[in-house]
Amino acid sequence: MRQKVEELQEAHQESELRRQEIAAVLDGITDIMMVLSKDLRIISVNHVFHELFTVQRPEGQHCYRIFRGSNRPCPECPAHRSFKTNAVCRCMGTFKIGGITREFEMVASPIHNPDSPESRILIFKRDVTLEKAYQAKFYQAEKMATIGMLAAGVAHEINNPLTAVYGLAEGIRRRLPAIRAGVDDAMYADIEEYVDTILMECRRCRDIVRSMLSFSRPHTLAFSPVSLNEVVTDTLSILRSHLDERGRHGLTLTVNLHEGLPLVPGDEAQLKQVLLNLLTNSMDAITETGEITITTHPENDNTVNLSVEDTGCGIVPENMDKLFNPFFTTKPVGKGIGVGLATCYSIVREHHGSIEVASEVGLGTHFTVKLPLDSGQNRE
Repeated sequence: MRQKVEELQEAHQESELRRQEIAAVLDGITDIMMVLSKDLRIISVNHVFHELFTVQRPEGQHCYRIFRGSNRPCPECPAHRSFKTNAVCRCMGTFKIGGITREFEMVASPIHNPDSPESRILIFKRDVTLEKAYQAKFYQAEKMATIGMLAAGVAHEINNPLTAVYGLAEGIRRRLPAIRAGVDDAMYADIEEYVDTILMECRRCRDIVRSMLSFSRPHTLAFSPVSLNEVVTDTLSILRSHLDERGRHGLTLTVNLHEGLPLVPGDEAQLKQVLLNLLTNSMDAITETGEITITTHPENDNTVNLSVEDTGCGIVPENMDKLFNPFFTTKPVGKGIGVGLATCYSIVREHHGSIEVASEVGLGTHFTVKLPLDSGQNRE
């Protein structure tokens, strides 16, 4: 009799130890784990479920009500398919939890219990949001490498004729004094302005090619003190004829430059490229009448802001997180290839700054470039 009691105690201890081991294993699982009945009601959940969801008592509720707020099973539900096929089913799903969109990999597996005639399904939900984000960054890096290869070919093809144009324009400028006596002052001034514009635009084309190369080829910029006010005035002089033409059709330009604006360390040509791209986008967003406002001002003791605001068509919310992706564009074919804002983002990031955007459909868009007053060389 005593021997049987001891055997029962040992069996009980062994069972308790096994139960504790199973509980420890289950507690160590970082995925959401649920057991569902055939009608997709939740029978039990693990502790991870309660860490992510605020539902106090999920047991007895339909899973699709909790996760989707729906009255019927989800079409992609792996549990529903697993019940029908009696096989392991997998799928991906996106859920909004606490206002944050998360992506889950879901696996549904039938539970075969000979002691229970009722069919049940074990569900694992693994949060792969960060994994997908890293994959997106990897694909982005591959895309950038492709851009670098394309840009290298473009640079070779463009630089040769560009060098010839630049050299001929320099030759014309050197010969200007020889023709001054043969033309009137107004014509001489026009020719001189045209030549200077050609040279300036040739240099800008060179800078554009360099900015394309900067997508995938890291390089060290030679920063020098730059006045954002001068960046604005020089860029507007480049666009003067285009702005005048648009002004005759109802476009209004307002410029608010802060007096005594601190200088920022940076590459002047690249910062002009940023402003040029932002202004071009603003003009494209205004089809007829509208207003563009350019503002410079210090935000605090460490940051200076350059903003471009327009009253154009605005940006739909679903496109906001794609604006700075290379080759993303909402413009018609032939009007843009989607590298302008990606170039802006790359340049501003190299200047250790940030670029922010706010927009409302039908009211307009506001871009703000924030640049630090220190070069960032001492940052880790």
